[in-house]
Amino acid sequence: MNEDDVLDLLRDVEDPSLDDDSEAQSASDHASGQSQRADIVSLGLVNDLDVDGDKVTLSLALGAPYSPTETDIAGRVREVLADAGLEPDLTAAIPDRNGGDVLPGVKNVIAVASGKGGVGKSTVAVNLAAGLSDRGARVGLFDADIYGPNVPRMVDADDHPRATESDTIVPPERHGMKLMSMAFMVGDDDPVIWRGPMVHKVLTQLVEDVEWGNLDYLVVDLPPGTGDTQLTMLQTVPLTGAVVVTTPQDVAVDDARKGLRMFGRHDTTVLGIAENMSGFVCPDCGGTHDIFGSGGGHDFADENELPFLGSIPLDPSVRQGGDTGEPVVLDDDNQTGEAFREFVAETADMVGLVHRRNASRPAKH
Repeated sequence: MNEDDVLDLLRDVEDPSLDDDSEAQSASDHASGQSQRADIVSLGLVNDLDVDGDKVTLSLALGAPYSPTETDIAGRVREVLADAGLEPDLTAAIPDRNGGDVLPGVKNVIAVASGKGGVGKSTVAVNLAAGLSDRGARVGLFDADIYGPNVPRMVDADDHPRATESDTIVPPERHGMKLMSMAFMVGDDDPVIWRGPMVHKVLTQLVEDVEWGNLDYLVVDLPPGTGDTQLTMLQTVPLTGAVVVTTPQDVAVDDARKGLRMFGRHDTTVLGIAENMSGFVCPDCGGTHDIFGSGGGHDFADENELPFLGSIPLDPSVRQGGDTGEPVVLDDDNQTGEAFREFVAETADMVGLVHRRNASRPAKH
């Protein structure tokens, strides 16, 4: 069996998220009325292929480790090759995001943002990072909220960063995540009263001088709003995409819209919208109460043609998890934890979709 034979086998492996309406289809295909098949060969997701007897060494353009969709694609590839009596050796690779020296070992940087405070953005960021780590990914969590850093408390991080002889910073770890926060740098009750240039300098140092190592995901908890911190991160860090957090109420959605426009002006991909505090299930009567309204986040996503990443209920266990340092996403028996796990899976899938769209190219005829 040669390489062409293996490619024919791989044409049976489809990408469920990239179809003939995807951005991957070329203008010439549209003009000619031809539809590009959604298999990984036609989509150009096979980077490299080598056949040596019964062993097939294969590199795929998959960029979101432990995302459900990409895990299924890789599993299907192994299955198809194994059914043909071949031994697959799979790797994954995507083009370098920025070609520079900023975070060279980090595959994906996900910013978590909101237009206003009080919508649970940090809670969403912490549970996203912890959930990705729980799935098996190598994860870092960067608390970039200079003026109100809460992440160390929310993960019960007692250890502080260590400085090396080369003036780099070794971040502590908690729940399998590497952590960095301004809270490590100041006293518990000390306010941070800085102007923009100082914010820019410190954030740049915390990004570039920290030994993040090789990570699948770095989750960045941005402060609310559209100020100096957000601008510094957008200009400094090679973001894969952003998650915009809102509650269902109109006031929160109005402010989330401003955050969305900020990312648009800086050509940053928005992975989707997450709706926090979507409803309260009464533990006594079992009824659901829409304290902050209903459906605002979903409607906001539809209005802007963005993916809706999930709804997170208003649940005391979320608050308890944040206060005790045990993110609720890690509680397998908690229904709200399951909502967070679904949100984590959707977010990882969107990261993968972004990479596969970028890697796809028209089929060769």
